[in-house]
Amino acid sequence: MSGTGSVSVTGIGIVTALGQGAAANWAAMRAGQSGAAPVQRFPTEGLATRFAATVDAFCDPALRPTERTAELALMAANEALAQAGQEPGAAFPGKLIVGIPPIQMEWSDRIALDRATGGRATGYGDLIRMAGAAKNNGLFDVLRFDGTTRRLAARVKPVGRPVTITTACSSGATAIQIGVEAIRRGEVDRVLAVGADASVSPEMLLRFGLLSALSRRNDSPETASRPFDKTRDGFVPGEGAGALVLERAEAAHARGANVLGYVRGVGERLDAYHRIRQRPDAGPVGAAMAAAIADAGLAPQDIGYVNAHGTSTGENDRVESVGIGQVFGPRAPDLPVSSLKSMTGHMLSAAAAVEAAVSLLMIAEQTLLPTINHETPDPEIPLDVVPNVARPADVTHVLSNSFGFGGQNVCLVLSAEP
Repeated sequence: MSGTGSVSVTGIGIVTALGQGAAANWAAMRAGQSGAAPVQRFPTEGLATRFAATVDAFCDPALRPTERTAELALMAANEALAQAGQEPGAAFPGKLIVGIPPIQMEWSDRIALDRATGGRATGYGDLIRMAGAAKNNGLFDVLRFDGTTRRLAARVKPVGRPVTITTACSSGATAIQIGVEAIRRGEVDRVLAVGADASVSPEMLLRFGLLSALSRRNDSPETASRPFDKTRDGFVPGEGAGALVLERAEAAHARGANVLGYVRGVGERLDAYHRIRQRPDAGPVGAAMAAAIADAGLAPQDIGYVNAHGTSTGENDRVESVGIGQVFGPRAPDLPVSSLKSMTGHMLSAAAAVEAAVSLLMIAEQTLLPTINHETPDPEIPLDVVPNVARPADVTHVLSNSFGFGGQNVCLVLSAEP
């Protein structure tokens, strides 16, 4: 990190399959509801997994994945900005940083463009050049990696050029990390950090299915995401967006802003072990957690709860448990650790931003959200996973974990105090 010190949060926005807005999501999560359901957006015959936690109830299912991602990002951003005191339509006096998935191009668009250009496209570079040269196909902005950010920036009107990043499932946390670092360096006083993802599509279900990463509980989607449970069989794809307005603490207090909490520490470590697997000894995972706690100026015993990455896959849940054991030692079995993905599904690039925002709500409400669908404890995971029912708790500091494909591990410490 380029500096130290807490960064205040003055606005949050949340969109998941459970609802639009922080209040709706908190109520649903507090009640232990699941957002998973059979996919209605497209035919699923022949797919091994035919369900997901989608946002079709309040976002047009006919939109392309990148267009839908942009809509979710805007919903979350608008809520966060309004809570931070931003006037509607006013330019945001800070930096915009957005974590999104890699380009998701529908096969129908890919085939149409290929036919229109005589089959000359051999890669992404060819596709985007041809889309830019084609007339009235509407694909150029869809195909641009920064297309979501460009749409959002046109509405938010931030200072300077916005930043677009993707670090797989850690993207939202990386956006927050970059924002924290920019504020600590004195580059800006405010940052709007967003993570958004609406990638559920036939190709997405097929690809993750071929990796044996998805649950196949098609007869019971609402119970399919079961992090840390011995009977877990894969993750449930989800969609959503999270947004946080980050602000230099002194500046926020000076303008009389309502401070919701603080990003007190950030830690990251690369696990260059495998494209989709983690090191079995959990070394980088534990190191990222320890780095975030140290960056916050805290000790492991100060952490009152861990908002786990907890994907409901066999390997990830076990490795995260090992890492928690390394960091927290003998205290680990008694430390509350739960996974919101049991309710929201795995929102991929959006997950970390949503989970950071909800971590602040848990601190404000002094309530720990549960890991639902926990029926059979796994003896290899000796953790208190806050099973099935929310729990009152006295918590000041929360560790929120995010571990992405490619070994991109980012952890955040969210706190009630600077």
